[in-house]
Amino acid sequence: MAVQQQGTQPAIPQQRLQEAQAHRVGFGQQHADHGPGTFANAGQGQSVVRWPPVDAPPPGRYGAAPYGQVNARVSVLTAPVTSNVTSERDPELALEALTDLVRLDLEACNRLIVERMQSPVALIPQLAAHLVAAGGKRIRPLLTLASARLCGHRGDRHVALAACVEFIHTATLLHDDVVDESALRRGAPSANAVFGNKPSVLVGDFLFARAFQIMVADGSLRVLDILATASATIAEGEVLQLVTQNDTATTEEQYLQVIEGKTAALFAAATEVGAVVADRPQAEAEALREYGRSLGIAFQLVDDALDYSASQAALGKTVGDDFREGKITLPVLLAFNAAGEEEKVFWRRVLEEREQAEGDLEKAIGLMQSRGTLEATIRRARDYGARALDSLSVFPDGPERRALAGIVEFCIARAR
Repeated sequence: MAVQQQGTQPAIPQQRLQEAQAHRVGFGQQHADHGPGTFANAGQGQSVVRWPPVDAPPPGRYGAAPYGQVNARVSVLTAPVTSNVTSERDPELALEALTDLVRLDLEACNRLIVERMQSPVALIPQLAAHLVAAGGKRIRPLLTLASARLCGHRGDRHVALAACVEFIHTATLLHDDVVDESALRRGAPSANAVFGNKPSVLVGDFLFARAFQIMVADGSLRVLDILATASATIAEGEVLQLVTQNDTATTEEQYLQVIEGKTAALFAAATEVGAVVADRPQAEAEALREYGRSLGIAFQLVDDALDYSASQAALGKTVGDDFREGKITLPVLLAFNAAGEEEKVFWRRVLEEREQAEGDLEKAIGLMQSRGTLEATIRRARDYGARALDSLSVFPDGPERRALAGIVEFCIARAR
C-alpha cells in the first residue's frame, strides 16, 4: 500500500478494520496478543500452524525484491540453526547476509526514509540527515523486512513499515542524546552537540509524526496498535531509567523493565509486524515478537557491558557515559550487590552522590572485572540470545530464518 502523502486521507480496507477490531486495545489495558502488562512474555503454550512455501509475488511498488530473490552469504545462510551464540565466525558476515537477503527492500526503505524526511523547513531534513549520515546498521528495519519475508509476505507494506520503525528509532536517539547530554552518536558529534537541544527535540517529534503518518497510511489498526504501544513503552522505559538513575537500591527486575521498555519493545514490534502484514497465525506473530524481545534484551545487555569495556571507536559514543550519568546497569548492579562495605561506599559516592574524581571510572571498571560482572552480563545476553533462537523454531528452515538467527550471533559477538 502506498505511503500517505501529506494532506490526503488513507483508505482503510474493510477487511483490515475487521481484523483490527479483535486486537485493538488502549495503552495500559490487557492486550489480546501480548497478555497482561506492558512487559509480557508471549508465545508460550501456543499450537503451531506450519505453512507451505509460497510462490514469488510480483515486485512491489517501492522497488522491493520478489520473495525468494536473494544474494546471500552461503557460508552463513546454509548453516543449520542452533542455540549456539558463541560461534567463531566473523559476526559481520551475519549482518551482511541479512542485508544481502533483503537488499532491494532495504534500498527501497532507504529511499522512502529520505523522501519522508523532507520538509519546507530546511533545518528538519538537515538535522535528520546529520544523524542518518553518521551511519547505523539499520538493524530494526532489517528485522521487519526479514520477518515479513520469513512469513511469506507478498507486496510492499513491509517496506513502509520498516521505514516507520527506523523513524521511531531515530526519534528516540535524538531525544535520548538530549536527555543524556551526549556529545557523540555513532562515532560522530551528536545532533544536539551540533544543532542544539531544542532543534533536536523538535526534529525528533517530527520523525515520530512521520512514523504515525506511515502507520495510518498502512491502514491496519493492529499494526498501528503494535507500533503505537511500542512507542509509548519506549518512553516508559526511558522515564523508569530516570527514576532509577543514581539509585543503588535498584533491583534486577527494575533494570530488566528499563531495557525491555527502552530497547526490546521496538525490536519486538519490528519483528511482530512482519507476521501481521503477512496475515500469519497468531502463534507465528507471537514467536516473532518473542524473538525480537529476547534479541533486544540481549542487544542492550551487550551495550551495557561495552560501556565499560569497549574503545570509543568501537562503541560509537564516549566510553563510560553510563558511569558519568549514574545509570544503574547490570554490570554495576552485580558489582554493587557483590561488594563489601568499603566498595559500597565507593559506589554510593560515585553513583548516588555523583562525586566523581579522576580515576574513578578506572576503579569502577577494575571492581567490575574483579567481580566478573562484565562477563556475567555477557552470559546473560547469551541466554537471551538462545531464547531468541528457540523462538524461531516454529518456522521451517530457510535463508530468512538463518539470517535472523545470524543477527543474534552478530549482536552477541559485539562483546568480543
